[in-house]
Amino acid sequence: MASAAEQMAANMSWGAFGKAKELRQRILFTIGLLIIYRFGTYIPVPGIDAAELRQFVEQASQGIGGVLNLFTGGAIGRMGVFALGIMPYISASIIVQLMTAMVPQLEQLKKDGEQGRKKINQYTRYGTVALATLQAYGLAVSLEAGGLVTDPGWFFRAACVITLVGGTMFLMWLGEQITARGIGNGISLIIFVGIVAELPAALAQFFEQGRTGALSTASILGVVLMLLVTLVFVVFMERSLRKIHIQYPRRQVGMKVYDGGSSHLPIKVNPAGVIPAIFASSLLLLPTTVSTFSGQETGPIMSTLLAYFGPGQPLYLLFFAGMIIFFTYFYTFNVSFKPDDVADNLKNQNGFIPGIRPGKRTAEYLEYVTNRILVLGAGYLALVCLIPEMIRHELTITAYFGGTSILIIVSVGMDTIQQVQSHLLAHQYEGLIEKSQLRGKNRGRKKGTARR
Repeated sequence: MASAAEQMAANMSWGAFGKAKELRQRILFTIGLLIIYRFGTYIPVPGIDAAELRQFVEQASQGIGGVLNLFTGGAIGRMGVFALGIMPYISASIIVQLMTAMVPQLEQLKKDGEQGRKKINQYTRYGTVALATLQAYGLAVSLEAGGLVTDPGWFFRAACVITLVGGTMFLMWLGEQITARGIGNGISLIIFVGIVAELPAALAQFFEQGRTGALSTASILGVVLMLLVTLVFVVFMERSLRKIHIQYPRRQVGMKVYDGGSSHLPIKVNPAGVIPAIFASSLLLLPTTVSTFSGQETGPIMSTLLAYFGPGQPLYLLFFAGMIIFFTYFYTFNVSFKPDDVADNLKNQNGFIPGIRPGKRTAEYLEYVTNRILVLGAGYLALVCLIPEMIRHELTITAYFGGTSILIIVSVGMDTIQQVQSHLLAHQYEGLIEKSQLRGKNRGRKKGTARR
């Protein structure tokens, strides 16, 4: 027997979408800001030698340069004003969240509600400015060392730093505005749109490799099959969840006694979504963003680091898997699903898990269940990100066919669609309430007329 919400979701149509004015405004607002982001990826940083840059990008596109392009929507390949992308903000968020778990003062701020959250966001912005400044300066120096600048010097470095830091802060603001006033998670959508926008060119490059004989027909068919299987597997796992039975006792309101109800607490196999993959990728890209453009000027330490931690290398894959597993657990228990908070909410609502005492015992049980589920969830994320990455590196194809890009596209797309459905359901509920109120008023008027 389907619930009322499920029946309403099944009956949603384009007509219902057309009547939801607020939802349309949110979607148009989101699309408008994402278009602005895409325009920014084509505005070049002043002082760049376009011909030299194009030649360099063609040579680096199969290595770490292709991965950098993936997360910046192609902006770093064109040295646009958004060349650093949103990655400094993500790196700053990782640092602040790790410090929040270790520093008592920050942990207390986190418990202070909205005011504490604003303070933590402020620290994250300061960290973003610092990281973006360091990366922008290193990138400017590396561009000069690689011979990709028309007029090297301090004037170019200052202009490059100001432009790139301003671009990153503007992207951070765009992401926050989309989250607050649009549809979906703004930061994830920015990465999502950057990947989707570059996919046609990546597909053209892929099939061109087949036409020229760089890839055999069997390899092309194998890659296409791998992408389809990965896509289906990701959709299946993202929709998988564990339902925990929740019971509510009988309650008395006035002279009436209401029977106790029951429901389910859903825990997803992957509660952290795409965040662990993005966090892990940002940490791997952090030391290599600058060195990519430095050419032969790379120091011995950085050369050794790139040799062992380059895409497809064993240490790279091992570190990538380790970071994905770590951030899956860390983000789940600190952000997306906190057993203590869930247990407190159930206790406040007089709900309980059959056979488990409310409060601390419930929190311990939820933590135990979540830990077991995350073994599967973290393993699934690592598998999806690593296997396509190894195949992609072996065949030297574009980074857009890696597991991380597929995971981002599917996860962000599903999350955005769910938010659209939630807004439509809320709009339908509001319409039903308004109709019931109008009917009540009409009935009152008819009764008054009859009395007269």
